[in-house]
Amino acid sequence: MEMAVGIDVIVISRVAKVLRRHPERFLRRVFTPEEVAFCRGRVHELAARFAAKEAVMKALGTGARGLAWREIETLPNRRGKPLVYLHGDAKKRGETIGLRGVDISLTHEGDLAIAAVVGMAEASPLDRDAHRTYLVDWLKEQGRL
Repeated sequence: MEMAVGIDVIVISRVAKVLRRHPERFLRRVFTPEEVAFCRGRVHELAARFAAKEAVMKALGTGARGLAWREIETLPNRRGKPLVYLHGDAKKRGETIGLRGVDISLTHEGDLAIAAVVGMAEASPLDRDAHRTYLVDWLKEQGRL
């Protein structure tokens, strides 16, 4: 077992700016209808969920490559604790690495929203040896080593 960890921070005013310029397009592209309904236009809630999507992508070991924003959903349980739901390719990626017990924490203060994700993965989201070899070869090609 290996830890699957992701963290992200976003400036809330940046989310507010995008919402002012392209409200429908941004909401439709990034958030599920359920997230939009729950947040009711509260920018700090939307920003925290945007950070959550980024943090989950990091925990999955993909970054934003190959996953759609709406495939990662954060909704509260009855007591308000945020829970992560994976759909589509994000769910497949989670299954591929054997992701279990995903937990998330969201917070916002001032102009910042932060999300931290932690879970257990049966398989490493990254083949460390292959990645290191690739990086060392690339550094040599660049003349840095």
